[in-house]
Amino acid sequence: MRPLWYRIAVGAGVACALAACSQQPAAPDAEPDAATQAPAEPADAPAAADQTATMSTEELRASAAKAYQESRLYAPAGDNAMEYYLGLREKQPGDAGVSSALTDLLPMTVIATEQSRDREDFEEARRLLALIERADKQHPALQRLGNSIDAAEQAAAQRAEQQQLTAEQEAERRQQLEQERERQQQLQQEQAAKELAAQQEAERQAEEEEQAAAAEAAAQRAAQQRAAEQRAAEERAAQAAAASTPTAADLRAISTPAPRYPPEALRSGQGGEVLVEFTVGADGSVTNARVVRANPPRLFDREAVAAVRRWRFEPVAAPVTTRRTIAFTPGG
Repeated sequence: MRPLWYRIAVGAGVACALAACSQQPAAPDAEPDAATQAPAEPADAPAAADQTATMSTEELRASAAKAYQESRLYAPAGDNAMEYYLGLREKQPGDAGVSSALTDLLPMTVIATEQSRDREDFEEARRLLALIERADKQHPALQRLGNSIDAAEQAAAQRAEQQQLTAEQEAERRQQLEQERERQQQLQQEQAAKELAAQQEAERQAEEEEQAAAAEAAAQRAAQQRAAEQRAAEERAAQAAAASTPTAADLRAISTPAPRYPPEALRSGQGGEVLVEFTVGADGSVTNARVVRANPPRLFDREAVAAVRRWRFEPVAAPVTTRRTIAFTPGG
């Protein structure tokens, strides 16, 4: 990082350099100073480059630092920090400090070039442009500055020529300006009318789209409401059907004859139980009897199923499937 004194010096140099650009020339009887001489002619630029080429790196560095401190950043020609640093870079291309200083100086030089162009000091503008190109041949402002200097110089020449127009030519020029003004105003009004019509049409379409969207939203809400009402009706019907559907608790037995005890189990005194699932039809008869679980297995299954099939119940509104456990107890 650069030391504090260096940053202060650079800041002061920038302020002074910009102020110097706006100062009026010295009075004719003032003794010109070597550091404030008028910019050199473009033909002197090679001479300035030759001068820095004959200086040692120590001399260039010292001269550049002094010029920086004295705010001679890019002028006068041949004695400014920009040229000294350019000469130093040619002798020591890898010097990071020199590259950084040139990077700082380039934006100021671009501004100074534009100011010279604007005050129609085209020779100074081209000298500064040459310094920018020498510092960075790929600088993005090079082409823009060069073109603008050429255009400004041509415009200045045309103004000088136009000042010599006769009264008749001036009247003709004014008439052409008036005609052009009327033409431009007519075009502008026509364009404004088209834009207004387009805006009104867009507003009309937006209003129609808004109305259509509102109608669609209302239709969706109505459809959702109908669907909700239908679901509620279905739920109520399901609840009513569930309430009217008989369950096992509603079954009332009319006849439940006991099963026959298997002779072999009776002789051995063996007991057990069988869980039978069956369906009671609407007329009270039993169908679909089957063994779900038996203990012991298979010993009492046939007699249990046969007994359940003979059972009868009071009629019910709808078939009911239920389960019953049939116990087999010796001597019971």
